[in-house]
Amino acid sequence: MSQTLFTPLHKNGADFKSRIVMAPMTRCRALGNVPNDLMAKYYAQRATAGLIVTEGTSPSPNGLGYARIPGIFSEEQVEGWKKTTEAVHQKGSKIFLQIMHTGRVSHSANMPAGARIFAPSAISADADMWTDAQGMQKTEVPEAMTNAEVKTTIEEYVQAAKNAIAAGFDGVEIHSANGYLPNQFLNPTSNVRTDEYGGSIENRSRFVLEITQGIADAIGKEKTGIRFSPNNPYNGMGPDPDTFATFDYLSKEMDKMGILYIHLLDYASRLSEEGIQLIAKIRENFSGIYILNAGYTKERAAYGLDTEKADMIAFGSLFISNPDLPYRLENDKELAKPDAATFYMADAVGYTDYPAFAG
Repeated sequence: MSQTLFTPLHKNGADFKSRIVMAPMTRCRALGNVPNDLMAKYYAQRATAGLIVTEGTSPSPNGLGYARIPGIFSEEQVEGWKKTTEAVHQKGSKIFLQIMHTGRVSHSANMPAGARIFAPSAISADADMWTDAQGMQKTEVPEAMTNAEVKTTIEEYVQAAKNAIAAGFDGVEIHSANGYLPNQFLNPTSNVRTDEYGGSIENRSRFVLEITQGIADAIGKEKTGIRFSPNNPYNGMGPDPDTFATFDYLSKEMDKMGILYIHLLDYASRLSEEGIQLIAKIRENFSGIYILNAGYTKERAAYGLDTEKADMIAFGSLFISNPDLPYRLENDKELAKPDAATFYMADAVGYTDYPAFAG
């Protein structure tokens, strides 16, 4: 039977009321890096999604590279996130916390005292970054992590996942995409290590796999997802001739672990024939839930579900300006356009002030 975005999904022990996912999006409203009432309202407004994945949330002070992003490593942050999970669950949706360590995509002006900028190797992302204290700055050269610091960071991810469950989340998504710390380990232009975390595909994948296995063991594989973005140059990720082989390997390993889902940011992969083949290869390798994301429309989503055998489709910026996006898609209502100038403000403007459809 042909599936639609609005068909419930029951797979691998998971139940979602639709196949519409609200994609994770940085919104920078966590003043003091603590989730707050405004954030709870924002997510509750969008709780008609089958699944919400939160904005990237740091497992450590060392991962707070952007201004005003939330963490999940302190008791205050756990308590703050409970407001969001309770609000979303009251609306009947499910919500996963995305765990994001920025790694080298950081600036010290955004970070608390004592935090350090870590990466696999001491190579700058050479990217522009906003800081509230100093305006626009270049990302700084990170410290190359010692083997002991790699192990400690993996432990921080696992503890963050435990904290997420304590805060009421239904599961977690590991952010291994878009040039952040796990992606930095995967890519040979940002990882020139010569120990067991660098060099071969298997070694460069080790950090990601140890995090994933650790989290699956700690909170359950059925509560564990991961996000990948093959071929995406964002945040200084240079070309990698091993891309196909790396994600072929990773998707097979994720299947062996039996995690709930792979969430693929697929736009960059669709720009080449090999990338298109990789999207299909990951589906072939992975028997869990397969989520595709990047610029999808209702029509494109139907193709992804039917032809590419995706199980769910994630929508990003359309959810910013259309809090009732599932209703609008199902009933072919006009979609409001988001205002990119207000994506990363500190208040309700461009955040909780987009209205539901009134026609």
